[in-house]
Amino acid sequence: MRLLLVEDDTMIGEVVLDLLRAEHYAVDWVKDGEMADTALRQSQSYDLVLLDLGLPRKDGLEVLRAMRTRKDRTPVLVATARDAVEQRIAGLDAGADDYVLKPYDLDELLARIRALLRRAAGRGEPIFEYNAISINPATREVLVDGAAVTLSAREWAVLEALIARPGVVLSRQQLEEKLYSWRDEVSSNAVEVYIHGLRKKLGSELIQNVRGVGYMVPKL
Repeated sequence: MRLLLVEDDTMIGEVVLDLLRAEHYAVDWVKDGEMADTALRQSQSYDLVLLDLGLPRKDGLEVLRAMRTRKDRTPVLVATARDAVEQRIAGLDAGADDYVLKPYDLDELLARIRALLRRAAGRGEPIFEYNAISINPATREVLVDGAAVTLSAREWAVLEALIARPGVVLSRQQLEEKLYSWRDEVSSNAVEVYIHGLRKKLGSELIQNVRGVGYMVPKL
């Protein structure tokens, strides 16, 4: 899953960036509102935006309002100071989906991100199940017939992107955009390699190939 981190404080940004990448999210980090607005206008591939409100060049609320005006429904998790009640209210009224308080409790931040991603996918339950396969995004635990299966970070990223939208076909390019941030190099057959690895570990039925279009998991 690909996230946009909008944070002008370098120390906070580095901590959050390391945390999210350790959780296998692809993350792009920008440090002002103008850069955030440009990134959001140029890319349709973000699954969530973690948005600070007090930004240089363009306020975070302006960025959020511009998103919603152009019908960009990407989930937005607003970050505000603990005592900024009015900012939290303004953010929610402007179209934010949730907020998290600074200084961050990192476990809470990850939990809120997972909850928003589930909600955006129209899936309230935390565990995805298909036949004998059980997938828990919160713990990264994958079971087949009750036995744990170990996935690489990239295999997990592909699987997570697919189970986030059951029944929706994602092209190779769309999956690449979920896997890689700006700094990463993309090999030409990377997605096919990870799909092949997932099918060997999980069986051939879960990830379906729609010829000439892309890949999907069945809608439950």
